[in-house]
Amino acid sequence: MATVKGLRVTVCKLHANLWLGGFPRAPWSRPRTHSALRCLVSASPPGTAATMFSGVKPYENQNYSALKRACLRRKVLFEDPNFPATDDSLYYQGAPGPAVRWKRPKDICEDPRLFVDGISSHDLHQGQVGNCWFVAACSSLASREALWQKVIPDWKEQEWDPKKPDAYAGIFHFHFWRFGEWVDVVIDDRLPTVNNQLIYCHSSSRNEFWCALVEKAYAKLAGCYQALDGGNTADALVDFTGGVSEPIDLTEGGFAHDEAKRNELFERVLKVHSRGGLISASIKAVTAEDMEARLACGLVKGHAYAITDVRKVRLGHGLLTLFKSEKLDMIRLRNPWGEREWNGPWSDTSEEWQQVSKSEREKMGMTVQDDGEFWMTFKDLCQYFTDIIKCRLINTSYLSIHKTWEEARLHGAWTHHEDPHQNRSGGCINHKDTFFQNPQYIFDVKKPEDEVLICIQQRPKQSTRRGGKGENLAIGFDIYQVEENRQYRMHSLQHRAASSIYINSRSVFLRTEQPEGRYVIIPTTFEPGHTGEFLLRIFTDVPSSCRELRLDEPPRSCWSSLCGYPQQVTQVHVLAAAGLKESPSEPNSYVIIKCEGDKVRSAVQKGTSKPEYNVKGIFYRKKPGQSITIQIWNHRVLKDEFLGQVCLKADPDDLQALHTLRLQDRNNGQSSDLPGTIAVRVLSSASLRAI
Repeated sequence: MATVKGLRVTVCKLHANLWLGGFPRAPWSRPRTHSALRCLVSASPPGTAATMFSGVKPYENQNYSALKRACLRRKVLFEDPNFPATDDSLYYQGAPGPAVRWKRPKDICEDPRLFVDGISSHDLHQGQVGNCWFVAACSSLASREALWQKVIPDWKEQEWDPKKPDAYAGIFHFHFWRFGEWVDVVIDDRLPTVNNQLIYCHSSSRNEFWCALVEKAYAKLAGCYQALDGGNTADALVDFTGGVSEPIDLTEGGFAHDEAKRNELFERVLKVHSRGGLISASIKAVTAEDMEARLACGLVKGHAYAITDVRKVRLGHGLLTLFKSEKLDMIRLRNPWGEREWNGPWSDTSEEWQQVSKSEREKMGMTVQDDGEFWMTFKDLCQYFTDIIKCRLINTSYLSIHKTWEEARLHGAWTHHEDPHQNRSGGCINHKDTFFQNPQYIFDVKKPEDEVLICIQQRPKQSTRRGGKGENLAIGFDIYQVEENRQYRMHSLQHRAASSIYINSRSVFLRTEQPEGRYVIIPTTFEPGHTGEFLLRIFTDVPSSCRELRLDEPPRSCWSSLCGYPQQVTQVHVLAAAGLKESPSEPNSYVIIKCEGDKVRSAVQKGTSKPEYNVKGIFYRKKPGQSITIQIWNHRVLKDEFLGQVCLKADPDDLQALHTLRLQDRNNGQSSDLPGTIAVRVLSSASLRAI
């Protein structure tokens, strides 16, 4: 996935996608194509971390237990009708090479096993499909027992039992997180081979099959094996965990040359690793010729590496380590090929390891062999690699000692309709005439400032012979700070608080700090008219009350003729005040905007006679002749003090938007000036869909 940040200007830019291929291991392997654009509505329940894997849904309505019982009763081995042992399960286009024979593990070797001597990242080796991105994710998964036992459920029950051969039915199942829910994918054990050798992902041990079976289940989700040829590590990491992937562009961030930024990033990477997250790294391949080109340092371009360990390594020997506090930020990586390693400082045979005690090396699991796994400093990683993907496991359990997030999960769709008021596929902000026709979601930041994590994911698309290649749409989103009391859809530009990149990736992520207030997220496709489903996930420190804005204006009802219906809409933006009434101390002031029984109140601005409120309210006015009142109060312990007010007619014909007005007293309609002025921006319209 590309990690280049999007432009923070009105014009949207489509970014390149870091598409990771693999190394073809046979001349008949079909060449990969790298011509792709390089570039919810219910809140989830608390304690998602604890219940992450509950409520698994059978994929394609195939119930593993029922299918296995039926096979055992009939004494036959399972043959999956939904993913048959045919060329359609291998390719979505093109003709296969030499005849591929589908074989069951018992026909490939003696004593087949799911695991041999446990599970390890060293088990995996990439085959003849370019899915290093998937194998790298599997390598990371293998190092996390709590995670792989969820992806590979009931593994003891699924393991071959030589003592009970009649209990084997040739059926397996695996769990993946897809589009907001966990799905249980059933497969048979027929695997593609050439010359009795597995042609795709395989283990170091000839009789170990967990990685080949997981790969087959994942290929079934994708539509066929060829659909795994070239892809995005972030997708697999999310599918294994239900987490949120965060891409980091090391080159654009300048981490190689900025020690402070690099140290901060290392701490974030260390935190993700220590809390069970999965991480990968890669080097961008700018051209097709660069793809899988090996550098002089031993690293490979356009290739995904699993990060299997992150730690601070203590330097020194013996008693020196008790007094010498120097530590080195180190990263362990693994090449999915199972060979070809980094040959720079801290590589397997480098002299730098003499600085580390034997006990420390053993604790690190340091080995000297060409097994594809190696250590390097984080500084070197930032210099030679271009991208890191962190898959964070977002903790929503109140029982955890770590930070707890509140998650809102909303499903939505870009749909096309001839009526502009019903169209929901308006494209990005470049298309100003249709942009506000997109789906809109509102949420609140309820702390003075809060970190907000936002992820939008489009529904994964299958690649099949019938449907062709499942291409992703180019997607992204913008975030706008809106009025404190907004309840209806936006129709005009407001302050853009943040924006994501636009990219043809399955998911787009943004981490942003925002002040207290109300915000609207507008997820879009890059071009208008494109349709598809998406999943929006928002994580905040306190509940954000996130929901979709469906109505463009206040709804009419049977009471509208009696109680009236709004005739105008007015937006009032109180910017600041100056010269407020002097007191023994600077006032702690706040603003209240009142209109026809509705009111909006700002936060308290402490200790200043020149406060900047920056508070907005929107009012749908049934009685446009009534003035809008703006009052300033001084917050006190016992009783708040009135500092002054202004009254606005807010006439749509008033062409002056910005007003600086003298504060007045409340004297029964007789105006008398008070110290201070207030700056207000007012916008009114007779069209309720104008703001």
